[in-house]
Amino acid sequence: MAGAGGAAAAAARGLARPGSGVYTGWKRLLGPKETLRLLEGSVVHREGALLALSKPSGLPVLGRPGDLSLDALLPALRRRLGLAAELHVVKAPAREYSGLVLLSSCYHTTKRLQQFFTNARQRGQYPATYRAITVGVPAEVEGEICTGLCWQQQGDRAMVVPVPAPGRRSLARKDVKITLTQYRVLSAMGGCALLQLQPKTAFPEQLQVHLTLLLCPALGDHEHSSHVGRVLGVPFFLTPGTVPTRTQVLDKELLSRLGLSPRQLHHLPLHIHLQELVLPEGPLCAPPPPYFLHSLRCLGLPEH
Repeated sequence: MAGAGGAAAAAARGLARPGSGVYTGWKRLLGPKETLRLLEGSVVHREGALLALSKPSGLPVLGRPGDLSLDALLPALRRRLGLAAELHVVKAPAREYSGLVLLSSCYHTTKRLQQFFTNARQRGQYPATYRAITVGVPAEVEGEICTGLCWQQQGDRAMVVPVPAPGRRSLARKDVKITLTQYRVLSAMGGCALLQLQPKTAFPEQLQVHLTLLLCPALGDHEHSSHVGRVLGVPFFLTPGTVPTRTQVLDKELLSRLGLSPRQLHHLPLHIHLQELVLPEGPLCAPPPPYFLHSLRCLGLPEH
């Protein structure tokens, strides 16, 4: 089996497994070489040992040998940027999210910042701010979503599901984790909204599940949006397991505003973007990707 270096070389040569790649929008799937060029052109901060860039949606941080991943591309990216030392991932959004990736070429800087983020979480803080475009507008302009989350096997796949009232035993066994996200509506138009999200806990797919509990799934969420149903236009939450996971369903009017056909909808990326990370030295920001900005303009939502 190839090691990490072999995986990076394979990815850089375009030999990643068939089907791997990232979407920068609904139009085209990018391969390893194009993804590498995209990362090179998305650097938003470079000072001392720190390097920050904006990751596209669909690119995982880690992957199996031969898979397209950020980790596999780091050696090639380091050479392209003319860096002498090896790059390490300090902080990065999940595969489905776009946004700010913090890298370091110094082991001590990496450990110091990782400890900073750990301490912030222990204090009940989480110095990350996300933006999300949602299908639906929350009833309140700002608030918080607090619920238990756990992994649940459904058929041949595992899903993250909410547990509104977890028992003490499940919490003690850490089968369920209490999660919290603060949100604020930045703008709303035509039944869609631009939200600011600040998670105070970290759990896989937390933001997507929390948005469905608000009855406002993220645009491009093909994993959890089916849990929000509608009767006579009024949204309600469907218990996971009662409906199959499917491509997000958008009405004809919204598809028209976005300039999408039903076939293109399957490739619409998740519109959740890690916009800002607060470091000891101050905040770092990454602009949303072009498809995110395009959706904002189509929906008439200010970019903020």
